Amino acid sequence: MDTGTLVQNQESSTENQFFEKLRSKEYSRLDHPNHHVYLDFTGGNLYAESLVKKHHAFLLEGVFGNPHSINPTSETSTHQIEAARSKVIEFFNAEDYFCVFTSNASGALKIVGESYPFNQNSHFVLLADNHNSVNGIREYCKKRGGQLEYVPVQYEDLQISPDSLEQSLKNCCGGDNNLFAFPAQSNVSGVKHDLSWIKYAHDLGYDVLLDAAAFVPTSKLDLKKFQPEFVTVSFYKIFGFPTGIGCLLIKKSVFNKLQKPWFAGGTVTMVSVATPQSFLTNNHERFEDGTLNYLGVPAIKTGLEFIESIGIERINKRIRYLTGYLIHQLQNLQYNNGKPVVKIFGPKEIEVRGGNVVMNFYDAEGKNIPFETIDLIAKEKNISIRSGCFCNPGIDEINNCITNEEMTQYFVSRDKGDYEDIVHYLGKMRGATRVSMGIATTIRDLDAFVDLVKSYFHIE
Repeated sequence: MDTGTLVQNQESSTENQFFEKLRSKEYSRLDHPNHHVYLDFTGGNLYAESLVKKHHAFLLEGVFGNPHSINPTSETSTHQIEAARSKVIEFFNAEDYFCVFTSNASGALKIVGESYPFNQNSHFVLLADNHNSVNGIREYCKKRGGQLEYVPVQYEDLQISPDSLEQSLKNCCGGDNNLFAFPAQSNVSGVKHDLSWIKYAHDLGYDVLLDAAAFVPTSKLDLKKFQPEFVTVSFYKIFGFPTGIGCLLIKKSVFNKLQKPWFAGGTVTMVSVATPQSFLTNNHERFEDGTLNYLGVPAIKTGLEFIESIGIERINKRIRYLTGYLIHQLQNLQYNNGKPVVKIFGPKEIEVRGGNVVMNFYDAEGKNIPFETIDLIAKEKNISIRSGCFCNPGIDEINNCITNEEMTQYFVSRDKGDYEDIVHYLGKMRGATRVSMGIATTIRDLDAFVDLVKSYFHIE
Protein backbone atom coordinates (compact mmCIF):
# COMPACT_ATOMS: atom_id res chain seq x y z
CA MET A 1 0.00 0.00 0.00
CA ASP A 2 1.46 3.40 -0.92
CA THR A 3 1.78 6.36 1.44
CA GLY A 4 -0.85 8.33 -0.43
CA THR A 5 -3.47 5.69 0.24
CA LEU A 6 -2.56 5.67 3.93
CA VAL A 7 -2.88 9.45 4.18
CA GLN A 8 -6.33 9.27 2.62
CA ASN A 9 -7.36 6.79 5.27
CA GLN A 10 -6.21 8.75 8.32
CA GLU A 11 -8.83 9.00 11.05
CA SER A 12 -9.38 12.08 13.19
CA SER A 13 -8.97 11.86 16.95
CA THR A 14 -12.63 12.87 17.28
CA GLU A 15 -13.78 9.86 15.27
CA ASN A 16 -11.48 7.53 17.15
CA GLN A 17 -12.82 8.82 20.46
CA PHE A 18 -16.39 8.28 19.25
CA PHE A 19 -15.78 4.61 18.49
CA GLU A 20 -13.76 4.11 21.66
CA LYS A 21 -16.71 5.43 23.69
CA LEU A 22 -19.08 3.22 21.70
CA ARG A 23 -16.88 0.22 22.49
CA SER A 24 -16.86 1.10 26.20
CA LYS A 25 -20.62 1.67 26.35
CA GLU A 26 -21.99 -1.10 24.15
CA TYR A 27 -19.28 -3.76 23.98
CA SER A 28 -17.52 -3.52 27.34
CA ARG A 29 -17.79 -7.30 27.76
CA LEU A 30 -14.92 -7.59 25.28
CA ASP A 31 -12.59 -5.88 27.74
CA HIS A 32 -13.91 -7.06 31.10
CA PRO A 33 -13.19 -9.29 32.93
CA ASN A 34 -10.92 -10.95 30.35
CA HIS A 35 -9.85 -9.05 27.27
CA HIS A 36 -11.14 -10.84 24.18
CA VAL A 37 -9.96 -9.81 20.75
CA TYR A 38 -12.83 -10.41 18.36
CA LEU A 39 -11.85 -10.25 14.69
CA ASP A 40 -14.56 -12.36 13.04
CA PHE A 41 -17.20 -9.77 12.22
CA THR A 42 -17.92 -11.25 8.79
CA GLY A 43 -18.61 -14.55 10.51
CA GLY A 44 -21.02 -12.83 12.87
CA ASN A 45 -21.41 -9.29 14.14
CA LEU A 46 -21.46 -8.51 17.86
CA TYR A 47 -24.67 -7.24 19.44
CA ALA A 48 -24.73 -3.95 21.30
CA GLU A 49 -25.71 -4.15 24.96
CA SER A 50 -28.54 -1.66 24.49
CA LEU A 51 -30.18 -3.84 21.80
CA VAL A 52 -30.46 -6.79 24.16
CA LYS A 53 -31.80 -4.61 26.98
CA LYS A 54 -34.43 -3.02 24.75
CA HIS A 55 -35.59 -6.35 23.40
CA HIS A 56 -35.58 -7.88 26.86
CA ALA A 57 -37.89 -5.12 28.07
CA PHE A 58 -40.03 -5.54 24.95
CA LEU A 59 -40.59 -9.23 25.72
CA LEU A 60 -41.20 -8.75 29.44
CA GLU A 61 -43.69 -5.92 28.99
CA GLY A 62 -45.70 -7.33 26.08
CA VAL A 63 -48.02 -10.23 25.33
CA PHE A 64 -47.58 -11.66 21.85
CA GLY A 65 -49.27 -14.46 19.94
CA ASN A 66 -49.10 -16.25 16.60
CA PRO A 67 -49.75 -13.50 14.02
CA HIS A 68 -52.17 -15.49 11.85
CA SER A 69 -55.31 -14.30 13.63
CA ILE A 70 -57.25 -11.17 14.60
CA ASN A 71 -57.13 -11.76 18.35
CA PRO A 72 -55.41 -9.00 20.39
CA THR A 73 -52.08 -10.75 20.93
CA SER A 74 -51.98 -11.82 17.28
CA GLU A 75 -52.66 -8.28 16.10
CA THR A 76 -49.90 -6.99 18.37
CA SER A 77 -47.42 -9.40 16.82
CA THR A 78 -48.58 -8.53 13.31
CA HIS A 79 -48.15 -4.82 14.03
CA GLN A 80 -44.58 -5.37 15.32
CA ILE A 81 -43.62 -7.56 12.35
CA GLU A 82 -44.96 -5.04 9.85
CA ALA A 83 -43.14 -2.22 11.64
CA ALA A 84 -39.90 -4.19 11.25
CA ARG A 85 -40.71 -4.89 7.59
CA SER A 86 -41.31 -1.20 6.95
CA LYS A 87 -38.02 -0.34 8.61
CA VAL A 88 -36.16 -2.75 6.34
CA ILE A 89 -37.80 -1.19 3.28
CA GLU A 90 -36.86 2.28 4.52
CA PHE A 91 -33.28 1.31 5.43
CA PHE A 92 -32.53 -0.02 1.95
CA ASN A 93 -34.70 2.55 0.14
CA ALA A 94 -36.61 -0.42 -1.23
CA GLU A 95 -40.14 0.84 -1.88
CA ASP A 96 -40.18 -1.12 -5.13
CA TYR A 97 -39.56 -4.41 -3.31
CA PHE A 98 -41.39 -6.97 -1.20
CA CYS A 99 -39.53 -7.86 2.00
CA VAL A 100 -39.78 -11.58 2.75
CA PHE A 101 -38.46 -12.61 6.16
CA THR A 102 -36.48 -15.85 6.12
CA SER A 103 -34.47 -17.96 8.55
CA ASN A 104 -31.19 -16.53 7.17
CA ALA A 105 -29.56 -15.39 3.93
CA SER A 106 -29.20 -19.01 2.81
CA GLY A 107 -32.94 -19.51 3.24
CA ALA A 108 -33.54 -16.44 1.11
CA LEU A 109 -31.25 -17.77 -1.61
CA LYS A 110 -33.02 -21.12 -1.57
CA ILE A 111 -36.32 -19.40 -2.33
CA VAL A 112 -34.79 -17.91 -5.47
CA GLY A 113 -33.22 -21.23 -6.46
CA GLU A 114 -36.32 -23.35 -6.13
CA SER A 115 -38.72 -20.74 -7.52
CA TYR A 116 -36.82 -19.13 -10.39
CA PRO A 117 -38.22 -20.51 -13.70
CA PHE A 118 -35.04 -22.05 -15.07
CA ASN A 119 -35.59 -24.00 -18.29
CA GLN A 120 -33.60 -25.48 -21.17
CA ASN A 121 -33.10 -22.02 -22.65
CA SER A 122 -31.92 -20.42 -19.40
CA HIS A 123 -28.42 -19.08 -18.88
CA PHE A 124 -27.23 -18.91 -15.26
CA VAL A 125 -24.05 -16.86 -14.85
CA LEU A 126 -22.23 -16.83 -11.52
CA LEU A 127 -19.10 -15.07 -10.37
CA ALA A 128 -16.44 -17.53 -9.18
CA ASP A 129 -16.42 -15.44 -5.99
CA ASN A 130 -19.70 -16.65 -4.49
CA HIS A 131 -20.74 -18.18 -1.19
CA ASN A 132 -21.84 -21.81 -1.40
CA SER A 133 -25.41 -20.80 -0.64
CA VAL A 134 -25.35 -19.01 -4.02
CA ASN A 135 -23.39 -21.78 -5.73
CA GLY A 136 -26.04 -24.27 -4.64
CA ILE A 137 -28.65 -22.60 -6.85
CA ARG A 138 -26.86 -24.13 -9.83
CA GLU A 139 -28.40 -27.51 -8.90
CA TYR A 140 -31.88 -26.18 -9.71
CA CYS A 141 -30.64 -24.80 -13.03
CA LYS A 142 -28.89 -28.05 -13.97
CA LYS A 143 -31.91 -30.21 -13.16
CA ARG A 144 -34.07 -28.10 -15.44
CA GLY A 145 -31.62 -28.28 -18.32
CA GLY A 146 -30.31 -24.73 -18.16
CA GLN A 147 -26.82 -23.60 -19.13
CA LEU A 148 -24.41 -22.85 -16.27
CA GLU A 149 -21.33 -20.63 -16.54
CA TYR A 150 -18.82 -19.41 -13.96
CA VAL A 151 -16.91 -16.17 -14.51
CA PRO A 152 -13.40 -16.15 -12.99
CA VAL A 153 -12.05 -13.25 -10.98
CA GLN A 154 -8.57 -11.90 -11.58
CA TYR A 155 -5.79 -13.71 -9.74
CA GLU A 156 -3.86 -10.51 -9.06
CA ASP A 157 -6.56 -8.63 -7.14
CA LEU A 158 -9.59 -10.98 -6.96
CA GLN A 159 -11.76 -8.42 -8.74
CA ILE A 160 -14.09 -9.04 -11.65
CA SER A 161 -12.43 -9.55 -15.01
CA PRO A 162 -14.49 -7.18 -17.18
CA ASP A 163 -13.71 -8.93 -20.46
CA SER A 164 -14.61 -12.35 -19.06
CA LEU A 165 -17.87 -11.18 -17.52
CA GLU A 166 -18.95 -9.27 -20.61
CA GLN A 167 -18.31 -12.32 -22.77
CA SER A 168 -20.19 -14.67 -20.44
CA LEU A 169 -23.21 -12.40 -20.20
CA LYS A 170 -23.28 -11.98 -23.97
CA ASN A 171 -23.42 -15.75 -24.36
CA CYS A 172 -27.07 -15.51 -23.36
CA CYS A 173 -29.15 -18.21 -25.01
CA GLY A 174 -32.15 -15.94 -25.49
CA GLY A 175 -35.44 -16.16 -23.65
CA ASP A 176 -36.39 -14.25 -20.53
CA ASN A 177 -35.27 -16.59 -17.76
CA ASN A 178 -31.59 -15.75 -17.48
CA LEU A 179 -30.01 -15.04 -14.12
CA PHE A 180 -26.75 -13.42 -13.03
CA ALA A 181 -25.65 -13.92 -9.40
CA PHE A 182 -22.80 -12.17 -7.61
CA PRO A 183 -21.91 -10.77 -4.18
CA ALA A 184 -21.86 -7.05 -3.51
CA GLN A 185 -18.86 -7.84 -1.31
CA SER A 186 -16.81 -11.03 -1.14
CA ASN A 187 -17.22 -12.86 2.13
CA VAL A 188 -13.57 -13.94 1.81
CA SER A 189 -11.43 -11.21 0.28
CA GLY A 190 -13.66 -8.28 1.17
CA VAL A 191 -13.59 -7.09 -2.46
CA LYS A 192 -16.50 -4.82 -3.25
CA HIS A 193 -17.66 -5.77 -6.71
CA ASP A 194 -18.87 -2.98 -8.95
CA LEU A 195 -22.67 -2.71 -8.68
CA SER A 196 -22.87 -1.10 -12.13
CA TRP A 197 -22.78 -4.67 -13.49
CA ILE A 198 -26.43 -4.90 -12.45
CA LYS A 199 -27.54 -2.49 -15.18
CA TYR A 200 -25.15 -4.05 -17.68
CA ALA A 201 -26.74 -7.46 -17.09
CA HIS A 202 -30.23 -5.96 -17.27
CA ASP A 203 -29.47 -4.47 -20.67
CA LEU A 204 -28.60 -7.97 -21.90
CA GLY A 205 -31.84 -9.47 -20.64
CA TYR A 206 -30.75 -10.91 -17.28
CA ASP A 207 -32.39 -10.85 -13.92
CA VAL A 208 -29.85 -10.19 -11.17
CA LEU A 209 -29.44 -11.84 -7.79
CA LEU A 210 -27.30 -9.76 -5.42
CA ASP A 211 -25.91 -11.43 -2.31
CA ALA A 212 -25.60 -8.45 0.05
CA ALA A 213 -24.93 -10.32 3.31
CA ALA A 214 -21.27 -9.28 3.63
CA PHE A 215 -21.79 -5.82 2.15
CA VAL A 216 -24.58 -4.18 4.13
CA PRO A 217 -23.02 -4.38 7.64
CA THR A 218 -20.57 -1.60 6.71
CA SER A 219 -21.78 -0.13 3.40
CA LYS A 220 -24.91 1.62 2.21
CA LEU A 221 -27.12 -0.24 -0.27
CA ASP A 222 -29.56 2.07 -2.04
CA LEU A 223 -32.11 0.03 -4.00
CA LYS A 224 -33.39 3.09 -5.79
CA LYS A 225 -29.97 3.56 -7.33
CA PHE A 226 -29.17 -0.10 -7.93
CA GLN A 227 -32.13 -2.34 -8.71
CA PRO A 228 -31.33 -6.05 -8.80
CA GLU A 229 -34.39 -8.30 -8.94
CA PHE A 230 -33.41 -10.24 -5.81
CA VAL A 231 -31.36 -9.19 -2.77
CA THR A 232 -30.43 -11.42 0.16
CA VAL A 233 -29.54 -10.18 3.65
CA SER A 234 -28.75 -11.69 7.06
CA PHE A 235 -29.51 -9.37 9.97
CA TYR A 236 -27.11 -10.75 12.58
CA LYS A 237 -24.32 -9.85 10.15
CA ILE A 238 -25.41 -6.21 10.50
CA PHE A 239 -26.01 -5.81 14.24
CA GLY A 240 -25.49 -9.17 15.91
CA PHE A 241 -28.92 -9.82 17.39
CA PRO A 242 -31.11 -11.68 16.72
CA THR A 243 -29.61 -14.63 14.88
CA GLY A 244 -31.76 -16.83 12.66
CA ILE A 245 -33.50 -14.07 10.68
CA GLY A 246 -32.70 -12.87 7.20
CA CYS A 247 -34.70 -11.50 4.33
CA LEU A 248 -35.20 -11.74 0.60
CA LEU A 249 -36.02 -8.49 -1.13
CA ILE A 250 -37.96 -9.22 -4.34
CA LYS A 251 -38.56 -6.49 -6.87
CA LYS A 252 -42.33 -6.17 -7.25
CA SER A 253 -42.13 -6.11 -11.05
CA VAL A 254 -40.80 -9.70 -11.10
CA PHE A 255 -42.60 -11.07 -8.05
CA ASN A 256 -44.92 -13.30 -10.06
CA LYS A 257 -42.00 -14.64 -12.08
CA LEU A 258 -41.01 -16.76 -9.10
CA GLN A 259 -42.93 -20.04 -9.25
CA LYS A 260 -43.22 -21.42 -5.76
CA PRO A 261 -43.18 -25.24 -5.97
CA TRP A 262 -45.36 -25.84 -2.89
CA PHE A 263 -47.49 -24.07 -0.31
CA ALA A 264 -47.54 -24.00 3.48
CA GLY A 265 -49.45 -22.46 6.34
CA GLY A 266 -49.77 -18.72 5.95
CA THR A 267 -48.87 -18.68 2.24
CA VAL A 268 -52.31 -19.23 0.69
CA THR A 269 -55.57 -17.31 0.52
CA MET A 270 -57.56 -20.49 -0.19
CA VAL A 271 -56.83 -24.22 -0.36
CA SER A 272 -59.05 -27.25 -0.77
CA VAL A 273 -58.78 -30.91 0.10
CA ALA A 274 -61.95 -31.83 -1.82
CA THR A 275 -60.15 -30.70 -4.97
CA PRO A 276 -56.35 -30.32 -5.09
CA GLN A 277 -56.44 -26.59 -5.79
CA SER A 278 -55.08 -23.54 -3.99
CA PHE A 279 -54.48 -19.81 -4.37
CA LEU A 280 -51.19 -18.35 -3.16
CA THR A 281 -51.08 -14.95 -1.48
CA ASN A 282 -49.96 -12.15 -3.76
CA ASN A 283 -47.42 -10.46 -1.49
CA HIS A 284 -44.50 -11.26 0.83
CA GLU A 285 -46.59 -13.84 2.71
CA ARG A 286 -46.36 -16.19 -0.28
CA PHE A 287 -42.81 -17.09 0.71
CA GLU A 288 -43.03 -16.85 4.52
CA ASP A 289 -43.77 -20.49 5.25
CA GLY A 290 -45.53 -21.22 8.52
CA THR A 291 -45.18 -19.04 11.60
CA LEU A 292 -42.57 -16.32 11.55
CA ASN A 293 -40.22 -15.77 14.47
CA TYR A 294 -42.65 -13.19 15.82
CA LEU A 295 -40.70 -12.72 19.05
CA GLY A 296 -37.44 -12.08 17.20
CA VAL A 297 -38.44 -10.11 14.09
CA PRO A 298 -39.30 -6.93 16.07
CA ALA A 299 -35.65 -6.70 17.16
CA ILE A 300 -34.71 -5.99 13.54
CA LYS A 301 -36.25 -2.53 13.74
CA THR A 302 -34.30 -1.77 16.91
CA GLY A 303 -31.09 -3.03 15.32
CA LEU A 304 -31.47 -0.93 12.18
CA GLU A 305 -32.26 2.14 14.27
CA PHE A 306 -29.05 1.51 16.23
CA ILE A 307 -27.04 1.45 12.99
CA GLU A 308 -28.77 4.64 11.84
CA SER A 309 -27.93 6.36 15.13
CA ILE A 310 -24.25 5.89 14.28
CA GLY A 311 -24.50 6.30 10.52
CA ILE A 312 -23.63 3.70 7.91
CA GLU A 313 -21.28 6.09 6.11
CA ARG A 314 -19.49 6.75 9.39
CA ILE A 315 -19.12 3.01 9.95
CA ASN A 316 -17.87 2.60 6.38
CA LYS A 317 -15.20 5.26 6.85
CA ARG A 318 -14.09 3.66 10.12
CA ILE A 319 -13.74 0.25 8.49
CA ARG A 320 -11.67 1.68 5.64
CA TYR A 321 -9.30 3.23 8.18
CA LEU A 322 -8.97 0.02 10.20
CA THR A 323 -8.45 -2.11 7.09
CA GLY A 324 -5.73 0.18 5.80
CA TYR A 325 -4.02 0.18 9.17
CA LEU A 326 -4.00 -3.61 9.48
CA ILE A 327 -2.76 -4.22 5.94
CA HIS A 328 0.02 -1.69 6.40
CA GLN A 329 1.15 -3.33 9.66
CA LEU A 330 1.13 -6.83 8.20
CA GLN A 331 2.89 -5.90 4.98
CA ASN A 332 5.77 -4.43 6.98
CA LEU A 333 6.54 -7.79 8.63
CA GLN A 334 9.69 -9.33 7.14
CA TYR A 335 12.35 -11.84 8.10
CA ASN A 336 16.00 -10.84 8.37
CA ASN A 337 16.52 -12.21 4.86
CA GLY A 338 13.91 -9.80 3.52
CA LYS A 339 11.23 -12.39 2.79
CA PRO A 340 7.66 -11.47 3.80
CA VAL A 341 5.89 -13.17 6.68
CA VAL A 342 2.45 -12.80 5.18
CA LYS A 343 0.79 -12.68 1.77
CA ILE A 344 -2.44 -10.68 1.64
CA PHE A 345 -4.87 -11.55 -1.15
CA GLY A 346 -6.97 -9.02 -2.99
CA PRO A 347 -6.63 -5.40 -4.13
CA LYS A 348 -4.29 -2.83 -2.61
CA GLU A 349 -6.85 -0.03 -2.94
CA ILE A 350 -8.84 0.36 0.29
CA GLU A 351 -11.71 2.01 -1.59
CA VAL A 352 -12.69 -1.32 -3.19
CA ARG A 353 -12.33 -3.35 0.01
CA GLY A 354 -14.60 -4.09 2.92
CA GLY A 355 -13.42 -5.07 6.38
CA ASN A 356 -12.04 -8.51 5.44
CA VAL A 357 -8.34 -9.30 5.13
CA VAL A 358 -7.56 -12.83 3.94
CA MET A 359 -3.97 -14.04 4.08
CA ASN A 360 -1.46 -16.88 4.22
CA PHE A 361 1.68 -17.05 6.36
CA TYR A 362 5.19 -18.27 5.47
CA ASP A 363 8.40 -19.21 7.27
CA ALA A 364 11.79 -17.64 6.52
CA GLU A 365 12.38 -20.08 3.64
CA GLY A 366 9.06 -19.22 2.03
CA LYS A 367 7.28 -22.40 3.07
CA ASN A 368 3.55 -22.07 3.69
CA ILE A 369 2.43 -22.28 7.32
CA PRO A 370 -0.88 -24.20 7.70
CA PHE A 371 -3.77 -21.94 8.61
CA GLU A 372 -4.63 -24.35 11.44
CA THR A 373 -1.42 -23.29 13.17
CA ILE A 374 -2.43 -19.62 13.10
CA ASP A 375 -5.89 -20.52 14.35
CA LEU A 376 -4.49 -22.41 17.33
CA ILE A 377 -2.01 -19.76 18.45
CA ALA A 378 -4.75 -17.12 18.17
CA LYS A 379 -7.08 -19.26 20.26
CA GLU A 380 -4.43 -19.55 22.97
CA LYS A 381 -4.33 -15.74 23.21
CA ASN A 382 -8.14 -15.38 23.27
CA ILE A 383 -8.24 -13.96 19.75
CA SER A 384 -11.17 -14.93 17.52
CA ILE A 385 -10.32 -15.12 13.82
CA ARG A 386 -11.59 -17.50 11.14
CA SER A 387 -9.80 -19.89 8.87
CA GLY A 388 -10.51 -22.43 6.14
CA CYS A 389 -12.25 -21.99 2.80
CA PHE A 390 -15.13 -19.84 4.17
CA CYS A 391 -17.78 -21.65 2.10
CA ASN A 392 -16.33 -19.98 -0.99
CA PRO A 393 -14.42 -22.60 -3.01
CA GLY A 394 -13.91 -20.34 -6.02
CA ILE A 395 -11.70 -17.86 -4.20
CA ASP A 396 -9.81 -20.65 -2.45
CA GLU A 397 -9.09 -22.41 -5.75
CA ILE A 398 -7.78 -19.17 -7.25
CA ASN A 399 -5.61 -18.23 -4.26
CA ASN A 400 -4.06 -21.70 -4.02
CA CYS A 401 -3.56 -22.05 -7.80
CA ILE A 402 -5.79 -25.11 -8.19
CA THR A 403 -6.74 -25.80 -11.81
CA ASN A 404 -10.04 -26.89 -13.31
CA GLU A 405 -8.36 -30.09 -14.48
CA GLU A 406 -7.13 -30.94 -10.98
CA MET A 407 -10.59 -30.47 -9.49
CA THR A 408 -12.25 -32.46 -12.27
CA GLN A 409 -9.86 -35.37 -11.83
CA TYR A 410 -10.36 -35.33 -8.08
CA PHE A 411 -14.16 -35.58 -8.32
CA VAL A 412 -14.22 -38.25 -11.04
CA SER A 413 -11.69 -40.39 -9.14
CA ARG A 414 -13.84 -41.00 -6.05
CA ASP A 415 -17.39 -41.19 -4.73
CA LYS A 416 -16.76 -39.11 -1.61
CA GLY A 417 -14.13 -36.83 -0.16
CA ASP A 418 -13.31 -34.20 2.45
CA TYR A 419 -10.76 -31.51 3.28
CA GLU A 420 -7.93 -33.83 4.34
CA ASP A 421 -8.51 -36.11 1.35
CA ILE A 422 -8.30 -33.33 -1.24
CA VAL A 423 -5.20 -31.77 0.36
CA HIS A 424 -3.48 -35.18 0.19
CA TYR A 425 -4.64 -35.76 -3.39
CA LEU A 426 -3.61 -32.35 -4.71
CA GLY A 427 -0.49 -31.90 -2.64
CA LYS A 428 -1.54 -28.27 -2.28
CA MET A 429 -2.80 -26.22 0.59
CA ARG A 430 -6.48 -25.38 0.82
CA GLY A 431 -7.77 -22.51 2.94
CA ALA A 432 -6.39 -19.33 4.47
CA THR A 433 -6.67 -17.05 7.51
CA ARG A 434 -9.30 -14.31 7.60
CA VAL A 435 -9.40 -11.31 9.90
CA SER A 436 -12.55 -9.22 9.69
CA MET A 437 -13.35 -5.93 11.38
CA GLY A 438 -16.56 -4.30 12.50
CA ILE A 439 -18.17 -1.57 14.48
CA ALA A 440 -16.61 -2.64 17.81
CA THR A 441 -13.05 -3.10 16.51
CA THR A 442 -10.30 -0.91 17.94
CA ILE A 443 -6.66 -0.36 17.01
CA ARG A 444 -5.79 -2.27 20.19
CA ASP A 445 -7.46 -5.37 18.73
CA LEU A 446 -5.48 -5.12 15.49
CA ASP A 447 -2.23 -4.50 17.35
CA ALA A 448 -2.90 -7.61 19.46
CA PHE A 449 -3.16 -9.73 16.31
CA VAL A 450 -0.06 -8.18 14.75
CA ASP A 451 1.87 -8.68 18.00
CA LEU A 452 0.78 -12.32 18.02
CA VAL A 453 2.23 -12.79 14.53
CA LYS A 454 5.44 -10.99 15.46
CA SER A 455 5.88 -13.13 18.55
CA TYR A 456 5.22 -16.46 16.83
CA PHE A 457 7.48 -15.74 13.87
CA HIS A 458 10.15 -13.98 15.99
CA ILE A 459 9.88 -10.68 14.16
CA GLU A 460 11.37 -7.59 15.82
